[in-house]
Amino acid sequence: MKRTTARSYTGATVAGKQRWALLLAGGDGTRLRSMTRELAGDDRPKQFCRVMGGETLLEQTWRRALLSVPRANVMAVVTERHERFYRTLLPSIGIPQVVSQPQNRGTAPGILYPLLRLAELAPEAAVAIFPSDHHFSDDRRFAAHVDRALRAAETDPSRVFLLGIIPDTHEAEYGWIEPGARLAIGGERAAQNVRQFWEKPDAGLAETLRRRGCVWNSFVMVGRVRAFLDLIRDCLPALFDAFAALGPLTGGPAESEAVASLYRRLVPADFSREVLSPRPEALGVIPVWGVTWSDLGSPERVLRAKKQLGPRILETAYA
Repeated sequence: MKRTTARSYTGATVAGKQRWALLLAGGDGTRLRSMTRELAGDDRPKQFCRVMGGETLLEQTWRRALLSVPRANVMAVVTERHERFYRTLLPSIGIPQVVSQPQNRGTAPGILYPLLRLAELAPEAAVAIFPSDHHFSDDRRFAAHVDRALRAAETDPSRVFLLGIIPDTHEAEYGWIEPGARLAIGGERAAQNVRQFWEKPDAGLAETLRRRGCVWNSFVMVGRVRAFLDLIRDCLPALFDAFAALGPLTGGPAESEAVASLYRRLVPADFSREVLSPRPEALGVIPVWGVTWSDLGSPERVLRAKKQLGPRILETAYA
């Protein structure tokens, strides 16, 4: 599978507001490797594995995204070294736009690269970013919160909105968000300022944060394409400029080697730590009520999520 360039995308561009989804599927999935090796018989990352029922996590994420955006407006980012695992999967799913990274260099490049491609297609779009290793107890209820975030992003084009899960335990391995004052956006009062982030607090602090009304950071994010790009440029200007310099090569014969050369030089960069945490004033958080969530980062979390789902694990909610 060749790396997709902006000129080969097929998503329609229309005047006015647009909604897109970006599926993050470029990670290596090392934390769940012991379970995925047992399930699949190889070292495929968890997003390409049937961890929760009969579909891969990427397929489930794609279906979840379709509850909020048109089918033609879905983009996925993958990593070339995983091609043997997605070569047949992606065509069978039918995701219309795919951006392939030469290497996995962390979540910041993995988000910036496809966003720059999307900026060429739909610069005014609002985009929802979905990690491909999550489980939600009720996708449709969660999608209602994504829709709320999309409306907020269409109203406030300069802000990026995070979906914060109301915690049902004092889980210490998640990142936490401390909400601030409520934002009045479009007549709705669902969004709040972000006061600060707490990354993997110990159990005692996590319980304190829970009592204070803090929420888990699901890493599902919504904002205008330009809002995301401005945030990355402000926090990681060298990374932004390096990718922006590729623009004149897009679609030409020199693009592939230029991208490969850039990725060989890149130092891994984490989007949460290096982009979100330094700029809480540029963010909003929308609490997600009535939905349990797991990032499926360990065998224990997978087993807990399956136990919560019960007999429905063998069914699909989209039949």
